[in-house]
Amino acid sequence: MSAEYDIVVNGKLKLKSDLDVKKGKTAKKNKTGKKLKKNYVENFEESYPKQKKVEAHKKPTKAEVTFKKMREKMENKRILEKAAMTHKQKVEKFNRHLDNLSEHYDIPKVSWTK
Repeated sequence: MSAEYDIVVNGKLKLKSDLDVKKGKTAKKNKTGKKLKKNYVENFEESYPKQKKVEAHKKPTKAEVTFKKMREKMENKRILEKAAMTHKQKVEKFNRHLDNLSEHYDIPKVSWTK
């Protein structure tokens, strides 16, 4: 039985592509690029020092004030409209709307109870 296993190859599988690839030297990294960048940043900061931003508290204009008031009014109105009907009422209204449509737009009714 050991004669049958004499032809078995031990070790890792060697493929043709592995034999063709030769390991070469890796390219050296260019360290001068980092030095140049660092020098450029330092020179830029020296020539253009950071300016302190002066924040002025501005009063809103009349247009801004009226815009905010109208937006709040519209949001309140929208909230009240959404809260006016319960889910059951919305479903019934939708079903009535579907009944009024022609058969071309026929969609199965939304069932409230099964």
